[in-house]
Amino acid sequence: MVLKILNLYAGIGGNRKLWSGDIEVTAVEIDPIIAKIYQDFFPGDKVIVADAHAYLLEHFAEFDFIWSSPPCPSHSRIRNEAGVGCGQNKVLYPEMSLYQEIILLKHFFKGLWVFENVIAYYKPLIHPYKYREHYFWANFVIDGKRNQDRGHMKGMKELRDSKDFDLSKYRKIIDERKLLRNCTESRTGLAIFNMAFNDKQITFNDFNKEVL
Repeated sequence: MVLKILNLYAGIGGNRKLWSGDIEVTAVEIDPIIAKIYQDFFPGDKVIVADAHAYLLEHFAEFDFIWSSPPCPSHSRIRNEAGVGCGQNKVLYPEMSLYQEIILLKHFFKGLWVFENVIAYYKPLIHPYKYREHYFWANFVIDGKRNQDRGHMKGMKELRDSKDFDLSKYRKIIDERKLLRNCTESRTGLAIFNMAFNDKQITFNDFNKEVL
């Protein structure tokens, strides 16, 4: 049986890099240049240049597993601590599409799903798991005890080594640092994927507290 996966706000595909098995991945990315880079790395995936938020509403029922990594700057604790309100670092409304998508899938999607975002400067409106200095919301258990925090990476060499994507041929058309910083580490993507499908799971009926 082929597992149909929807990879939203796909970027260059850090979360998807180590997934394997009988999978069919549809990736949605709004930036055509980034979508082209994703397609270069994953030629077997179906890549759609579109608004991921709108695409989800229309197509969520077509998939077995959905991963969504909505834009994070408006939620970021690090951005807020850096001095919001000065220079170009303007105050932003928190982008609430994150919570809209969580609520939608929680109530209407029959498959497995996970959302990834940064640790927020405010108390999350829906309680997340914390794994490797990120928030995750999911309808399966994410074991935070496996967390091995790498901290906040700053140097380009460290970013390149950690994210393990060779973007050298694209450097004239992209902001490499920004693209790598926004890229999920592949081993994190694999760990979450394994928690959903390959590891023994505790169901929410058995879980002794309400997470969502």
